[in-house]
Amino acid sequence: MTQNATILIVDDEAPVRETVRAYLEKDGYKVHTASDGNAALQAIRAFKPDVVVLDIMLPGIDGLEVLRRLRQESNAWVIMLTARTEEMDKILGLKMGADDYLTKPFSPRELVARIEAMLRRGGQMSGAQADAPLLFGSLRIDAGARQVSWDDQPVELTPIEFDLLYALARHHGRVLSRDQLIEQVWGYDYYGDDRVVDVHIGRLRKKLDQAGGAGKMVATVRGVGYRFEDTMV
Repeated sequence: MTQNATILIVDDEAPVRETVRAYLEKDGYKVHTASDGNAALQAIRAFKPDVVVLDIMLPGIDGLEVLRRLRQESNAWVIMLTARTEEMDKILGLKMGADDYLTKPFSPRELVARIEAMLRRGGQMSGAQADAPLLFGSLRIDAGARQVSWDDQPVELTPIEFDLLYALARHHGRVLSRDQLIEQVWGYDYYGDDRVVDVHIGRLRKKLDQAGGAGKMVATVRGVGYRFEDTMV
């Protein structure tokens, strides 16, 4: 999938857009760009990108509002670009559904590596090991189709939320540390803050609770990590 993927770069700085575009096009990706929030939303609807690289600070509609609207209609991977001083924006962005973030200034090579890792993770789920859905009572996790349902009703998850649930469910009953989850979901070369795990687990639990009260199946093991419980207590 990686070389056929469509990437949207949203940044109001032309040098950033064009540098990242050059790196991605060199690797064979289809690349579109937008310089403000309104153009970003139009491009998301027009091109249906697989990955959106989204700057927080945008003229007009800011990046967080773009992210909020994007998540209402798309499960594309989202990498936020933030300034060093925007710590709260990073956490808020993750809570709103971003999958990862990079702090400006950043290395275009690192950004490309993270995009490639995201797309590889999606592709790996379509292998033979993912053919049989995981069933836990009313909860069904179909890795091949990347779909989750509760009582046959779909549970809409972002790619990272799905991958976290699948990683925990595959090892149900076993505690996985934050580092192990980062290794399995974000990849060996992830250098971000391990708080991203807690933020995404919180979002995952909320969605499972809204679907059928299944958030309790993702248990916190204090000081260690998380464990998937086969049944709700």
